[in-house]
Amino acid sequence: MNLRWPTRLVLALVSGLLLALAFPKFHFTVLAWIAIVPLFVASFRARRPEAALYGFLHGVVFFLLSVPWMDTVMRVYGNVPALAAAGVLGLVILLCSLFTTAFAFFVAHWSQADEARACLLAPFLWVALEFGRTHVPIIGFPWNLTGYAASGNLALVQLTAWTGIYGLSFLLVGFNAMVAWMVARPTHRTRLVTFAAAPVIFLMAVLGPYLVPRAPADHVAHLVHTQLPQSMSFPADWMQTHAADLKELEESSVSAAQLKPGLIVWPEVPAPFSLRDPEFTARAERIAREANGDFLVGVDDWKVDRGGKWSVSNSAALLDAAGRRIFTYDKIRLVPFGEYVPLRRWLTFAGKLTAEIGDFTPGKEYRVGQLPGGTFSVLICYEAIFPDEVRQFTSRGAELLINISNDGWFGHSAAPAQHVMMARVRAVENRRWLLRATNTGYTVDVDPYGRVVAEYHADSLGVLDAPYGFRSDRTLYVRWGDWWCWLCLLVSLAALSAPILKRERGRQAA
Repeated sequence: MNLRWPTRLVLALVSGLLLALAFPKFHFTVLAWIAIVPLFVASFRARRPEAALYGFLHGVVFFLLSVPWMDTVMRVYGNVPALAAAGVLGLVILLCSLFTTAFAFFVAHWSQADEARACLLAPFLWVALEFGRTHVPIIGFPWNLTGYAASGNLALVQLTAWTGIYGLSFLLVGFNAMVAWMVARPTHRTRLVTFAAAPVIFLMAVLGPYLVPRAPADHVAHLVHTQLPQSMSFPADWMQTHAADLKELEESSVSAAQLKPGLIVWPEVPAPFSLRDPEFTARAERIAREANGDFLVGVDDWKVDRGGKWSVSNSAALLDAAGRRIFTYDKIRLVPFGEYVPLRRWLTFAGKLTAEIGDFTPGKEYRVGQLPGGTFSVLICYEAIFPDEVRQFTSRGAELLINISNDGWFGHSAAPAQHVMMARVRAVENRRWLLRATNTGYTVDVDPYGRVVAEYHADSLGVLDAPYGFRSDRTLYVRWGDWWCWLCLLVSLAALSAPILKRERGRQAA
């Protein structure tokens, strides 16, 4: 398209803004269906270095508006100086924006010959790049993948049972590509294709939810929304200072289970809970015995190796009705700059984030535990945003997923809503009930089709009675994993290498 570079620059910025508005806290989800169109138009037939700049600016705007809460976490809870916190946030935005930089670069490259070819290949490339953002070493960050903008629709989200969240990203970018093709080449053909696809997707989105079945539930869990104050350090008298809070939590938990027998779940909490602490252990055992049922609680699990060296993991422990610990899961995927500092040798200032508590030690085993009626696995906080990580539990036999989280780090930002949005999709991908207990934020009960059956979201202690069931069937995504991403990566690589192979064959023929 014959557009001047200032116009293209504005289009790229607008594109990032529109996509950010499709996510919480803004919730204008319909914008996701057209948000990437301006980036396409800006990139069509642009010089490739300029297109790379457009893609980078799109990413900067999107991530700056999507994850500003990271700065708050570091300044308020990590005691990191404002300039250093801004530097870490800038580094994250820079790294994530490199993927949209590559996208715009190659769209410009392919469109030099034909916009239609660029639009056809673009959804494959976008998914391949999102897959790369998920799995980049050390700091993989699949937060707010594009597909989540459409995941609130009960019909469309069912696609993730086959492809994972990346299938929804493909659908959204594919529709954006069609609209962009129509804008670039407003012919009868392009209008026909776009106007034929739009009502099909609209009808699926509007009528499809009525066709999604409901899952039976024959068990109940009591998800305790603890609402304990957020802190980075814990004085020696923390238990005594919060004795009244802990007593209320205990009484509320036991009362709920006595009224309706079932599993009690306490979330990951900002508290010095450890089963090596006699006082807390006594309380936990008492809750399990008086409730006459299982009690799952987030703890700091201290361990000592044969050499006498101590380490601590962010863990979940299950106590049975007799108060005995029968299951422990140690969190595998730790939060960068929250539970450990990546590249600590170079980012020495960021060590303040973990100076108070030290680095957590990651777990090594995807564990499956036993409850009356079936098996379960626990996802701790950040782990719920990694599709393949969660899939590992289901593929090992988990018939129920329990997500415990402390979203108090996020304050009243958009992050809690973004977090639960992503966790909800894990239920559909794995076709499992998902019980999500949080300290603050959204405590929810999600059925295997992504329907929120019950929810508690308030700035006060509460107990959510969450019905659930066990399921043993396996989705295509659980069986085959990220096959769709690998297919998109293969198509993208083939498209990028085809000109090189063609030139090489030409040289050989000459």
